[in-house]
Amino acid sequence: MQEGKKITEIKIGDQKIIDDNQLSLKQALIPVLFLMLLLSYNIFFADGAWLGDYSNQFILLIGGTVAAVMGLFNKVPLKSMLDEVIENWKSVFVPIMILFLVGALAGTWLISGIIPAMVYYGLQVLRPEIFLPASVIIAAIISIATGSSWTTSATVGIALVGIGNALGIPSGMIAGAVISGAYFGDKMSPLSDTTNLAPAMAGTSLFTHIRYMAYTTVPTILIALIVFAVLSGTIETSGNADISDLLSSIDSSFNITPWLFVVPLSVIVLILLKTKPLFALSTGVVLAAIFALVFQSDILTNLSDSKIQSIFKAIFTDIQIVTNNDKLTELFSAGGMKGMLWTICLIICAMVFGGVMDAIGALSKITETLLSLASNIFGLFASTVVSCLGLNAIASDQYLAIVIPGKMFKKAFEDRDLAPENLSRTLEDSGTVTSVLIPWNTCGAYQSGVLGVGVSEYAIFAIFNWLSPFMTLIFAAFGLKVRQLSKKK
Repeated sequence: MQEGKKITEIKIGDQKIIDDNQLSLKQALIPVLFLMLLLSYNIFFADGAWLGDYSNQFILLIGGTVAAVMGLFNKVPLKSMLDEVIENWKSVFVPIMILFLVGALAGTWLISGIIPAMVYYGLQVLRPEIFLPASVIIAAIISIATGSSWTTSATVGIALVGIGNALGIPSGMIAGAVISGAYFGDKMSPLSDTTNLAPAMAGTSLFTHIRYMAYTTVPTILIALIVFAVLSGTIETSGNADISDLLSSIDSSFNITPWLFVVPLSVIVLILLKTKPLFALSTGVVLAAIFALVFQSDILTNLSDSKIQSIFKAIFTDIQIVTNNDKLTELFSAGGMKGMLWTICLIICAMVFGGVMDAIGALSKITETLLSLASNIFGLFASTVVSCLGLNAIASDQYLAIVIPGKMFKKAFEDRDLAPENLSRTLEDSGTVTSVLIPWNTCGAYQSGVLGVGVSEYAIFAIFNWLSPFMTLIFAAFGLKVRQLSKKK
């Protein structure tokens, strides 16, 4: 408690919720409405370039400034706001380092021939008519095994986008399939941080949470698979007639050999052994650089004056491998660490806005208001869903979208005689999986940057992600698998 102010801090692990009882709901919503208006104008009227290439970043900073003015008006110390922003920056330090490594990974995996080899063999196995549902299943398996949707996208996700593009399948569909599978696996894996965080917030056990999630999650992924199967059977692709030419172009441009798969398999093994992601990805970069020297000597010579310089160029800046096929030339390009700067800047600016909003008590005020509107059990579930969705947009962080509603709604679920797994399942169905649908959320920014597909392109095809909150509301509306404490006892 700060002297002279009715501000309390609720600490949950590394997360902190600040409650300012002097802040009105109207004041809490002003920065949000301001942010949404500017973002809408930038997207729909300025083609995303109102303030240049970094428009969204500037808009988030403007929104943070408006929130700070609200805080100062309510006598919230500037130092408190700055401290919260710094804490937010600390929380995304590792993800930012991962993003830099993903950029380096993309560059080195290109010049070493790993990505071309994935495309080469994938074209012969993944036919257009099964590609999308197969992508969902592959991404789901890797994500369950690793517990990370981010790692899945950075490894098999990149390869699947490359293969799908070569087949002529729209990038948005491919990314939507990869993200659907990756977030299903992330959600159901006991190794996932969010899967551990949600039951911790609600007060239930990990495996009770996972079993209870299966009721809504399995039907949702089955619907997604059916939709992707239909899409695969109906979309027009240009890959069938061109596959032989594509294979010939890849073979003539790179030294394609199964030995190249040693690198991605090594990274996956390290992740399965629970090695830190930074170490696993760094190992992937180093091994790819070595394999480039061994297998792709000609490419390194053509890219720069020296082979070592070519490797450093692939790690840090943009490169493009020119082939005799325009489609492949466009596909075989990478931005290195430099290509991740836009995404990293977006994350940093989002943490400024989310940090200030948290510091002035706006996040807790909005959540409390939603809680007060819940007049029945369905209203309670709906308020939790809306709260998670709103915090993903406002705080730009999926962890806060789990932590804050989890803390604020826990007692309300208990008062309605609802078992805690009801809350933990709802937090995951609406907080974890929808984060990737928000362009300025850390998850949306990451997936868009890694897969090279805009959120607006893949959002409608991320069927599992946007369908999940609807599924949990359907179960709540019809009283399906809504476990009560008294019955449980």
